[in-house]
Amino acid sequence: MTANDIIKDIKNRRFKPLYLLHGEEPYFIDLIGNYIEDNVLSDAEKGFNQTVLYGKDTDIMTVLNAAKRYPMMAEYQVILIKEAQDMKWGKEDADKKGINPVLSYFENPLNSTVLVFCYKYGKFDKRKKAYKAIEKNGLVFESTSLYDNKIPAWIESYATEKKYRISAQAAAMLCEYLGNDLSKIANELDKLMLNIAAGQEIGLKDVQDNIGISKEYNVFELQSALIKRDVLKANQIINYFEANPKANPIVLILGNLNNFFSKVLLYHYVKDKTPQNVARELGVNPYFIKDYEMAARSFDYYRSTQIIGWLREYDLKSKGLNSSASHGELLKELVFKVLH
Repeated sequence: MTANDIIKDIKNRRFKPLYLLHGEEPYFIDLIGNYIEDNVLSDAEKGFNQTVLYGKDTDIMTVLNAAKRYPMMAEYQVILIKEAQDMKWGKEDADKKGINPVLSYFENPLNSTVLVFCYKYGKFDKRKKAYKAIEKNGLVFESTSLYDNKIPAWIESYATEKKYRISAQAAAMLCEYLGNDLSKIANELDKLMLNIAAGQEIGLKDVQDNIGISKEYNVFELQSALIKRDVLKANQIINYFEANPKANPIVLILGNLNNFFSKVLLYHYVKDKTPQNVARELGVNPYFIKDYEMAARSFDYYRSTQIIGWLREYDLKSKGLNSSASHGELLKELVFKVLH
């Protein structure tokens, strides 16, 4: 079941008494949790029947005591535990009477309570009896991280849900520039959409104008300069990065270059070089295949392997391992090696 399926059920007033939302990707957990918080109860009902707790400030017994109450002048009450990974869950051992209060509630939850655990940045232990009880009597949703090559399609889908369109180039730039943080991407898209009429296509220029990506000096232009072996342009871009380090962190630059050259290396392995097959093998939009073709001509298999090695070396140096050079100096050294 997807996050959208769960939200659809909630919209149709089909609730579970227990929800365990867990996994590495916080975006979908927040999406479901926020929808439950905003939509299960009316504003008038929330005052007496909605409780939001934070894991580090509560414990499982406090949660269960709240969950056992009946709603006041409403059909349901909502108990939402944010950052549940920080909560003290207690032991699963039975007491002297042979009863474990946690398992006892999870095995027989109140149907008038919607109890939601938002357990982020990791998986709940599936071996625990609590997990199995929630799975049996409620709903468990595991929020998995998207692979990098799936994020442009997710961006296009997100735009479509908001009644917009986005070009493949613009989606790719967002992905490369913002990384795989879906919450950050969604937030930037929402801000961008405030300046664009609904139904309009979001293009490369819109992304550059609204998300603070320089039109001339960004990681895409650096990749292009490297592919063309344009030493002057590459160094102009590095100088710009050095002068604007907060907008162009080295970890982002190295990560993007590593992703690009890893695909260039993979291109050398692909036997069927037709655009459709290359796009499928590399997991990229066909629009960008010409960049990889040109890069493969500029950097053969051996050179591509060497560049990936350098990128890993300079990533370690940027973190202070065997180097005291500034990030700008490291980038200049790296670009010199790539181009000479």
